[in-house]
Amino acid sequence: MSQFALKTRLPRYLRVEQERIQKVAEEYGLDFFPTIFEMVKYHQMDELAAFGGFPTRYPHWRFGMEYERLSKSSEYGLSRIYEMVINNNPSYAYLLEGNSLTDQRLVMAHVYGHVDFFKNNFTFRATDLDVMGQFVDPSQRSADYDPNRKWIDKMANHGSRVSRHIDRYGVDKVESFIDHCLSLENLIDPRSPFRGKRAPREESEDEDPVEVPRLKAKDYMENYINPEEYMESQKRKLEAERERERRFPSEPQRDVLAFLLDNAPLERWERDVVSIIRTEAYYFVPQYQTKIMNEGWASYWHSKMMTEKILSAAEIIDYADRNAGVLATSPGQLNPYKLGVELYRHIEDRWNRGQFGREWEECDNLDHKRSWDMQLGLGREKIFQVRALYNDVTFIDEFLTEEFVAEHKLYTFGYSGRSGRYEIESRAFKEVKEKMLFQLTNSGNPIIEVIDANFKNRGELLLQHEHMGIDLQKDYAEAALEALCRCWKRPVGIVTTMDKKAVLLRYDGSEHTEQPYTTSES
Repeated sequence: MSQFALKTRLPRYLRVEQERIQKVAEEYGLDFFPTIFEMVKYHQMDELAAFGGFPTRYPHWRFGMEYERLSKSSEYGLSRIYEMVINNNPSYAYLLEGNSLTDQRLVMAHVYGHVDFFKNNFTFRATDLDVMGQFVDPSQRSADYDPNRKWIDKMANHGSRVSRHIDRYGVDKVESFIDHCLSLENLIDPRSPFRGKRAPREESEDEDPVEVPRLKAKDYMENYINPEEYMESQKRKLEAERERERRFPSEPQRDVLAFLLDNAPLERWERDVVSIIRTEAYYFVPQYQTKIMNEGWASYWHSKMMTEKILSAAEIIDYADRNAGVLATSPGQLNPYKLGVELYRHIEDRWNRGQFGREWEECDNLDHKRSWDMQLGLGREKIFQVRALYNDVTFIDEFLTEEFVAEHKLYTFGYSGRSGRYEIESRAFKEVKEKMLFQLTNSGNPIIEVIDANFKNRGELLLQHEHMGIDLQKDYAEAALEALCRCWKRPVGIVTTMDKKAVLLRYDGSEHTEQPYTTSES
């Protein structure tokens, strides 16, 4: 990427357009970081996209593979990347050379919506480098909020560190270890960035024998007041309680990568690589948590700015054609742009008309509801509040209404063994909403925690999968166990449910096994 880093400045006519569109965005009340636009060619855009939007990252074959996929897709006309914007301060956005002026204006307006979202949505506070390791209330910030989000520099630093490891230990060894780490990059805790520094592991000390408190009694009543059988059972309970407290970790740890960093017998360079993978994984978490909201917010504002302030009448048709392609919804697919922008418009309309609150909820007259309009005009204020305080799960949970589902003809679908194809399962509001929330929870990843670092007193690592109705994909689980074993240097197992039975999947470094599991085993 460095070969063309100095050849990407915007031509003068686009700088004029940027200044105009930025002024329009500010007039609408958008609040964004300084934004730098750069012009890139098709292959440069594909390369940036392959690296996750960053000009320089650590070297790894997966970036080359992703570049090949994107370039082929672009070459054959299957897809094209029109814009890319980076959550950085200042933000960087890339425009595609060869786009029409209408397209470039649309992209700029869209980008300012994204950057406003990056700056103001609470989930992105997790990417503020100047507060990492501190306790943070993401809903509160100072009036002069100007965080350190120099992630382009940080990613470049990561690339330099990995390159040094490759020079010292060889590309095969380092790349193989990165492969293992990438199998574990989703085993993190999305809430972790707001909790402050991790507590260090406490060293165990010699403990006194368990003593069961005895009730006061005279000698001849001792066997009745404190019977031997009762005292023995109480002693066993206290010993079991102490054992649970002594168990390490004392409570399940969801941030598996952090646990490995603190406790796995890793070499120094291996620990550095795990740290890099974990840091970059946390950078992308807010984007996974707000895909619908973020794209919907940017689409809402590019539509508003383009149709009301930026375009002339002669350009509206070209814009409408391009915008229709962005918001098009194919059968069996969920378009986050379309769902997000329509939900924002739905919220704005409801709050403008006063369709919320106790009186609205208790009204069961459909005619009254259809004509309900208190002319409150609170819609714009409400969507700005929503943009700041929600993620996709809470956004859908609170604002997806039965009326919205019916109006937009949303449905759930699944594979039918009878017909041998995918079919509509339900159009019922409850089923549609539950399915959508289920897919969004934890970004669709399984929830897995470390529950025992000395399983059966053999130094084995035991994890537990929170089963939520869907079994683990066995080949993925086995690849993750191999990666964990590579880091832990001892056998690793995971407790899960398969075919409605509790099982222990275990890898000892050479062989995968599956066996029934009961809680007594732990």
